[in-house]
Amino acid sequence: MSDLMTILPQLTFSVVWTDLSPWAWFGLKLVQAGLFAITLALLVAALVLADRKIWAAVQMRRGPNVVGAFGLLQTMADALKFFFKEIVIPAGSDKFLFILAPIIGLVMAFAAWAVVPVAPGWVISDINIGVLYVLALSSLGVYGIIIGGWASNSKYPFMGALRSAAQMVSYEVSIGFIILTVIFLSGSMNLTTIVDSQGAGIFNWNMFLLNPFGEYGWKIFLIAPIMFYMGVLFFISALAETNRPPFDLPEAESELVAGYQVEYSSTPFLMFFFAEYVNIMLLSAMMTILFLGGWHAPLDIGVQFIPPFFWFFAKTAFIFFMFAMVKAIVPRYRYDQLMRLGWKVFLPTALVAVALVSTFVVAANNFGWNA
Repeated sequence: MSDLMTILPQLTFSVVWTDLSPWAWFGLKLVQAGLFAITLALLVAALVLADRKIWAAVQMRRGPNVVGAFGLLQTMADALKFFFKEIVIPAGSDKFLFILAPIIGLVMAFAAWAVVPVAPGWVISDINIGVLYVLALSSLGVYGIIIGGWASNSKYPFMGALRSAAQMVSYEVSIGFIILTVIFLSGSMNLTTIVDSQGAGIFNWNMFLLNPFGEYGWKIFLIAPIMFYMGVLFFISALAETNRPPFDLPEAESELVAGYQVEYSSTPFLMFFFAEYVNIMLLSAMMTILFLGGWHAPLDIGVQFIPPFFWFFAKTAFIFFMFAMVKAIVPRYRYDQLMRLGWKVFLPTALVAVALVSTFVVAANNFGWNA
């Protein structure tokens, strides 16, 4: 405990862990995880407000503007409203699973952030299989939706849960192949290593590989269009993975009222809603890490006066802005169009991209292109 009290005033993500006793290490990790969770919760409140404001601006109206200055406290007021509402559990539902479902979704959404680096050394757990960890946790999150839809014992939630399961599984396959192209180029599944491989300016980022003086020289132009296309595919697949418009078929109000969360109210509904936005932030951050250079500045001028986490935050916020704009301007797909896009367009093209990028990397290593 004395070790922990000594370290706490200098709390950072880059503490030398070998100098701590096991209990101090556990306590410090717990504090870090708590601070990270609180930060994510506050960011969700800000992003919900931003989502509503962007949508309102596109439709030429004001949006939230009453509670607090410029409506800044509207999200907090909505959250308090949900907290104090009565929790209504349908009589015919499986009550244990009904309550368990939103908890699973929220826990998995938060847990996936444990390996996401927001700046050099700023990560809860910098593991070598960070990409696999994120894919695994995001895949487990669908169980919360499936269980919630089934436990409600109602046809609309059950249909929404089935749609969500099919949709998330379909687009996770494409996301997996898209991420493989990034892994081939960086040579690692560690998210920090992937970011470090994209340093030295925007033309070294995986989405804009146009640096003839980089590792592969002018040969990188052979796969630069492919990687740009992979970045676009990842963004669209992220929309489908998080049930965002135009792929919000699991909760399409014109067909299923509110989909898998029809029967939910009060805090359980808020947990589902919270988990959705945490997952949106996660995939925005993953696109920043995989394709947009993470915390690296667009221009490498030798000395950077802006903190690295600012660039990470700015890029993630921009991706979220694109999420919000798509929601505001793109009409909803039919379900058959959604499935056709995933299985007949995204999956085949992602497979071809994996073959081409892997061939390029093998050829580069064999012929000394990266020497």
